[in-house]
Amino acid sequence: MADLRAAVAFEWTKIRTVRSTLWCLILCLLVSVLIALLFGWVLRGAYDDMSAEGRARFDPVASGFNGLRLGMICLVVFGVLTITGEYGSGTIRSSLAAVPRRGVFYTAKVLTCTAIALAVSTVVVLATFFTAQTAIGAAHNASITDAGVPRAVVGSVLYMTLLCVFALGLATVLRSPALTLGILVPLFFMVSEILNNIPGVRNAAQFLPDAAGGIIMRREPQAHTILTAWTGMAVLAAWTLAALTAAHLTLKHRDP
Repeated sequence: MADLRAAVAFEWTKIRTVRSTLWCLILCLLVSVLIALLFGWVLRGAYDDMSAEGRARFDPVASGFNGLRLGMICLVVFGVLTITGEYGSGTIRSSLAAVPRRGVFYTAKVLTCTAIALAVSTVVVLATFFTAQTAIGAAHNASITDAGVPRAVVGSVLYMTLLCVFALGLATVLRSPALTLGILVPLFFMVSEILNNIPGVRNAAQFLPDAAGGIIMRREPQAHTILTAWTGMAVLAAWTLAALTAAHLTLKHRDP
């Protein structure tokens, strides 16, 4: 336990002193809030022009969280750089020399990354929610106490945190920031969205990590979803656990 505490302190020092990782966290907040503000203003003016069907489907919570989807890119980059930055600079060798037990080393890295992602996600989600709902306006927005909203807010925090940790696991296996981001960014922000809008593959595409976890960001699941908010989160957790398991095995049996 003492070794793990020392390793966590070591990881915290490394992350705190690397500017690129800190900027990723700052940009996550700025991008999410700015996009939420813009979407809110647009939705405030567009609501009166919606059809009756569009108004019935309107979800101010999910619409306000559109900013999170862009902000999450920064959090995914943070998760990737947490491990690949050491491979790129060669400091992975000195890190493993300082913490020779690789299980302890990687557990400390996962715990540190998870704690930071959870703290940042909490701030970002709350700031994004209140910014978006204020911009949408009292006539059409949602309150934090409305039915389904607390679940969506808490779920969004877990969603962002798990995606960051999933990115850390995959990056550990691949060791390349370019390769990892070249897979994750198109998958999370283009391919998954396209597949989930094609009727023939929609049911299968819902089990992709970002799509499954993203269901919880709505007050009510869409009619075509076969996963619920929490079963979708369980699917994302399973993806994350699989990525971390593969990462641990890879790190244990591969030279730095």
